[in-house]
Amino acid sequence: MVELQVVLPDESPSMPPERLTDLAVAAEELGYGTAWLPDHLLPPGEFGPTYGGVYEPLVTIGFLAARTTRIRLGTSVLVLPMRSPYVVAKQAATLHRLSGERVVLGIGAGWNATEFASVGASFDERGRRTDEGLEIIRGLFEGEDRGGVFEPKLRAPLPIMIGGTTGPALRRAARFGDEWQGLRLDGPGFAAAVERIRAEAVRPVEVGTRLDWPGGDVDAIVKLAHELIDAGAETLAVSFGDETGALDRMTSFARLLPQ
Repeated sequence: MVELQVVLPDESPSMPPERLTDLAVAAEELGYGTAWLPDHLLPPGEFGPTYGGVYEPLVTIGFLAARTTRIRLGTSVLVLPMRSPYVVAKQAATLHRLSGERVVLGIGAGWNATEFASVGASFDERGRRTDEGLEIIRGLFEGEDRGGVFEPKLRAPLPIMIGGTTGPALRRAARFGDEWQGLRLDGPGFAAAVERIRAEAVRPVEVGTRLDWPGGDVDAIVKLAHELIDAGAETLAVSFGDETGALDRMTSFARLLPQ
């Protein structure tokens, strides 16, 4: 059975924080398995469909974890090369312990050169820095000696999700990922990406993709969902658009595509 997931709307600076909590609680009650939060530090344009992530995702996960009990909470995706991997590992491990082991650390390399320049990070070196950061994070999670004491140690696995559909992203998913999340793929495109990951994977990788349904033809999105499931998708993460109507669409989708 496929796991339905939700990408929470985090694109409006004027949205009350409590709205995110209400949607996360509703998703849990509807049976969604994971709620994802986007990430942008200093985007060059207004927050919205292109630049989501008004609220910093790891901080927000702590806020949501206190109001939920079962649903997993993850980043989709945290732009790792803009951050210290040691700080990210510490934050994620802390959240994992405090939430009752419900965190998924979704990682990406980023895509916007202007944002990298704004925060003083190298856009050209982002792939190398992402790989190096993932090596550090996985090593800390697995108890490797990195020159100091890392706590809290994991009592249960903290999955690393790799997002993206480029060649480097697929290789990264095979090398570092416990999970992989594609973006805007149809059935054949999804199957081809999964084949590439499986050919190189060093551990089992759960595979899925993101869908966008901000409203409109529900039959089309359900048809695409079934096409992806037939192609091997184990998870489907759906962005239901902005907060206006998101709850209604989230409810309808769960009823039309039961898990």
